[in-house]
Order: sequence, then C-alpha cells, then structure tokens
Amino acid sequence: MFILDKHGQPLQPTSPAYARKLLRSGRAVVHRHTPFVIRLKDRVAADSTMAGVAVGIDPGSKHTGLAVFTDHDGNRTGRHAIQLDHRGGQIRDKLTARAALRRGRRFRNLRYRAPRFSNRVKPKGWLAPSLRHRVDTTLSWVGRLTRWAPVTAVHVERVSFDTHAMSAGRPLQGAEYRQGTLAGYEVREHLLAKWDRACAYCGKQDVPLNIDHIHPRSRGGSDRIGNLAVACIPCNQAKNAAPVEEFLKGRPALLAKVLKQAKAPLRDAAAVNATRWALWRALEATGIPVATASGGRTKWNRSRTGAAKSHTLDALHVGELENVTAWPSTVLVVKATGRGTYARTRTDRYGFPRLLLPRTKQIKGFATGDLVRAVVPSGKKAGVHCGRVAVRSTGSFNITTRHGLVQGIHHRHVRLLQRADGYGYTTAQETTMPHRSAFPPGPEGPGFHAGGPR
Repeated sequence: MFILDKHGQPLQPTSPAYARKLLRSGRAVVHRHTPFVIRLKDRVAADSTMAGVAVGIDPGSKHTGLAVFTDHDGNRTGRHAIQLDHRGGQIRDKLTARAALRRGRRFRNLRYRAPRFSNRVKPKGWLAPSLRHRVDTTLSWVGRLTRWAPVTAVHVERVSFDTHAMSAGRPLQGAEYRQGTLAGYEVREHLLAKWDRACAYCGKQDVPLNIDHIHPRSRGGSDRIGNLAVACIPCNQAKNAAPVEEFLKGRPALLAKVLKQAKAPLRDAAAVNATRWALWRALEATGIPVATASGGRTKWNRSRTGAAKSHTLDALHVGELENVTAWPSTVLVVKATGRGTYARTRTDRYGFPRLLLPRTKQIKGFATGDLVRAVVPSGKKAGVHCGRVAVRSTGSFNITTRHGLVQGIHHRHVRLLQRADGYGYTTAQETTMPHRSAFPPGPEGPGFHAGGPR
C-alpha cells in the first residue's frame, strides 16, 4: 500500500495488513481510494529511513505495464502492478470522423470556406494526438507514482520494431549474415502479439508455436508478414503444404477470421516506434535516473525466472537483474476513459446537432464518472452500492457496480469517494509465482545464459 506522511510526502510502501492496523488505530486516514493511499497523522518523511523503490515500464501501443518494486543487489520484489490501457485508437477514430464531417460540410453547396492547411507548421517533435496520448498518460502515471512512493529510478524498455524487415520478408544479404541470436526477434514477437500467443487454427495457448505460411511457399506464397501466422505443432503438420482455403474448407467462419487477421496493418509497431524516443525524453526531463533496456533482455529475464508473458511482468523484468523474489497477485487495470467532452450537443451522421445536453457537468455536486457509495435504507434497491455514477438532471442517478447497473438512486443517498480523474479502475489476477526450482541460475552463475539474450 502507498503511504504518505502528515504533510503528503511519500514514505516507503507498506503491507495491506499494516495499513489496516494504522487505519483501525486512528493513526492514518484514507488519502485516495483507488489506487489505495493512506496518510499518517503523526509522522514526517524527514524522520523516516527509506530504501526507495524503482518503477519499471513496458511501453506498448494499446497497453503499458507499470511495476513498482524494491531492488536489493539485483533481487527485485514486486510491490504494485498496474496495466495502463490507452485509448489512442478511439482518439484516431474520433479525429478521422471529425475530419470527414468537416470535409463534407466544406464541399457542400454552402458559403465558401478558405483552406486553412497551408499556413500551419508542425513544431519539432510533434506527434499525432493519438500517439501523444500514449506518452502523456504514461508520464502522468509515473508522476503519480512519484507522489505516492519514494521513486529513485525508472527502468523503461525501449522497444524498436523494424517494420521494413517485418513487411518485406526478404532473405538475408551481406552483413545480415553476421547477426546474432536476436535476428528476427521483431518478426517473432510481432506475430506472437498479433495472434494473441495462440494457434491461429485451433486457438490453443501455452503450447509451442511455429511460424506457418498461410499460403505455402511451395505454391507461390511469400515471406511477407501478412502471409505468416503462428500455429501449434499438430495444426502445422496437418496443414503441411495445403492452402489455407483447403485446410479450413469446412470452417468458413474461421477461414474469414484468419484471412482478416493476416491483413492487419503494422499500426501498433509503428506507434511504438514513433513514441519511444518521446517517452524517453519526457522521463529524462523529470530528473529521475532513467535506465533503458531492450526487449530481448526482458524476454531473457522472464525465461530465467519462469514468469509468464504479461505487460506488468514485463515491466518488472526490464533491465539488468539477478532474480525476482515475488510479484503481486493482483493487477490494477487502469483504462483511459477521458474526462468527457466540451460539446453540449449530440450530432447525427451528417454532423448536424440533434439534441442538447445539460449546460453543466455537475448535478447536485456529482459528475458522471465519480466513484461513489450509496446506502439505500429501504425499497427495491435497498443496500449498499459502490461504483461509478452517471448523473441525471432529475437528481436520480445510475451507479455501475461490479455486480451490474443500479438505476434510479436518489442523490441524497449518495456519498462521494473519489472524483473522476479520466480513468476507470478494475482488477485482474496476475500469474502465480513459480516454484524456486523452476528458474535455477545458468551454468555460469546468476544472470547468464549460455545461449545469450533471447
């Protein structure tokens, strides 16, 4: 649990049991509900000795993993795990729809509107709004963690995907023959992420997967990324050199799904490439020591510790380490939802207003998205309801709890727990910690693998 002193300065994180003890004794109060942060009444940071914590970051296009851990001589112990879900795709779609509506209005038989694109200059380092969102949200959560915990270092995975090599599928030439064990890593990792680490034909997971040519090379198929899939060994052997249309002749729905998935663009890889330097510069500007590492190092660390593939576990394994002693069993899933919209109208499909929204976002002191607790004494909805509120002008609110939607809760029964901050919070279970014998050190000692980083 995150813990602050009486002046709001971060202290060394504590265990949930000790946090409950402090709250029961009256020595602490709840500072924030989600993530849970308490504030002491009788202690200041200057009187405490703190070892500090580090933050690991595994950046991605759709999800970013954050891990808060303590590091003792290379032995890491995970304290908090956060999965940050971006909404860059929604931003891109909204901007595309807005551009289409504006273009449609401009080319209708209306008054002339002069073009405005010719006098606009993009500043150096400009990123598209959907890409800038990924950088800003990650940086925002690093800033939050530094306010709640004594962060002494940040470890970030600086991923780089060679999109040309991924799309070209050409044979090695010249100096490429001298590449080491990481050659082709971009393609393999991209395919595993693209097909959700499951067989494209039967959907099996947690089994060895081979790279399969959807249209066999013996029948003219290429090595381009759009012609590659991952398949388990039985499916790969059963398909052999048969075209995918013949192999999935009796399953037309699966055939259509495989062909559609194979044509998925390299948008996610391009987004990671475009934002990696901007994220590194933004982290450097915070003044916290920043260490970078490759994706191959992270994968090698996970193979030594026996950890499964996840965003938060990747964040915990970023950089140089000897061992991982423990990690949290629960992951806080943070989904970027935005803070609403300035528009007080709803438009039809042509972009013209069709209805009006209330002029103010707050009703009876509450706004949509606030975390609330409602205690209803009687009636059909009697009980305690905790969740996100959707306000109505009538004063009768809807609350979305983990059990479902509860409608028609009068505002006088509602109490505020936490203001909406543009994120939605849920929890998920992390992969359990493997037994110690599952990851013995290599023959040359801890931190070394005879085959090199993989």
